[in-house]
Amino acid sequence: MSTATPALANTAVRETGQGATRRLAEHAAGLRYEAIPAELVELTKRCILDTLGVCIGASSLSPEAKILDKYVKGLGGRPESSVLGFGGQVPAAAAAMINGSLGHMLDYDDVCNPGHVSIATIPVAFALAEKLGGISGREFITAIVAGTDLMTRLESGITILDWKTGEGWFATQLLGFIAGPATAARLMRLDADQMENALGIGFNQMSGSYQMAVGASTHMRSMQAGFSGQAALMAAELAGIGVIGSKNVIEGQYGFFKTYVRDPSPNWDRLLGGLGTEFPLLKIHGFKVWPACNHTRPINTALLDLRTRQGLKPEDVEAITIIGGIGGTRMLSEPLDSKRRPRSSIDAKFSLPFTTGVMMSKGKVTLRDYTDEGLNDAATLAMADRTSYRPALPDEKASPIPIVEIRTKDGRTLRVQADTFPGSAKRPVDRAFLEDKFRDCVSFSAKAIAGGKVDQAIGMAWELEEVEDVTELVRLLV
Repeated sequence: MSTATPALANTAVRETGQGATRRLAEHAAGLRYEAIPAELVELTKRCILDTLGVCIGASSLSPEAKILDKYVKGLGGRPESSVLGFGGQVPAAAAAMINGSLGHMLDYDDVCNPGHVSIATIPVAFALAEKLGGISGREFITAIVAGTDLMTRLESGITILDWKTGEGWFATQLLGFIAGPATAARLMRLDADQMENALGIGFNQMSGSYQMAVGASTHMRSMQAGFSGQAALMAAELAGIGVIGSKNVIEGQYGFFKTYVRDPSPNWDRLLGGLGTEFPLLKIHGFKVWPACNHTRPINTALLDLRTRQGLKPEDVEAITIIGGIGGTRMLSEPLDSKRRPRSSIDAKFSLPFTTGVMMSKGKVTLRDYTDEGLNDAATLAMADRTSYRPALPDEKASPIPIVEIRTKDGRTLRVQADTFPGSAKRPVDRAFLEDKFRDCVSFSAKAIAGGKVDQAIGMAWELEEVEDVTELVRLLV
């Protein structure tokens, strides 16, 4: 049973994190469905439906999807788990790899700043559940919560601002080598010793350089959760048959914080406090309402507010300037000429001038805006040409959230800085929005899915805690 740790009184734990890995292993192995708050069960079900949708939608919208489908099916091996969007079965680890990769190809998957928490856990859980068979909805939800809780706790324990660009790690993949094994090991019902070994084995495969985001058109950028997902199954299965993993991989001399994040003073209270009673995901999770990089969200929000609250029209705009923000804001804005004319869907999703052009000219951003037709839309490109970036000046308040400044044709200057985003915990979306998003995504499935099955899948997702075998959900969609 998971043990609550409301406060960390031990000085050694507060200062060094002594025993952190073991505590997390005990928590993940001992977590029970009955201990999960109802609101987290609901959020997890929403994440499951959302993740299935974005994985399936990528199968026809992302050029690398077909390459990976051909690759995993060419491997041969036991047909254990389904390939979303394409159908067919491959070995479970290969399914975790391609489905985890599909999950980020549209850049429409949910966010838990600075990582994408669901694609690091849910594709792993589905691949393994199909292989094992007979996994109930409650056990499935519990395993995902175990993984997402470890991932969000690791993130919240980091005290370095904008650490991923500063230290050069892509959070989704890096933390996925802990979250994924925790999910898989809990689904296999491994004990605390085996869970600790699974975390250690996952840690020894850890990788995920932020270089993959520089030049975003590379196929490697979308595969981050694919790599960690594949490794997660290996880690848990090796631990299950007796392989001993490294110890103290979170707090150790060459562990996560000292070797990868290089944070000299992690917040151990955030990492370990309230285990089993507090779940940070509830406060920091967000669903994407627009299919583009997370750094576009504050700009989209500001523009949408200007359009809806102040009646700003596209024809009113003389120029748009994006000011300041964290490192990723500038990365998505330069070099300006190529960002204004992205050549591929993923380039456009990583372009602030282009995505700003879409939102300002149309008042919404959809999957179709990143198709070949959308990339050549005249209104979007004209607005992108009016969009530029500059760093914040010394007298401008420094903030990780960029300022959007608009100069209108009648001489006005409007400034907006969004403090919350649609889809965030403070501005949540409802089930109806997620159902519409799911339907839109699966309409792009490489293998057509009958509308009746889509309806059944949505209904089953909302009642997943009552399902006896979660493979029933997958079968409706492949």
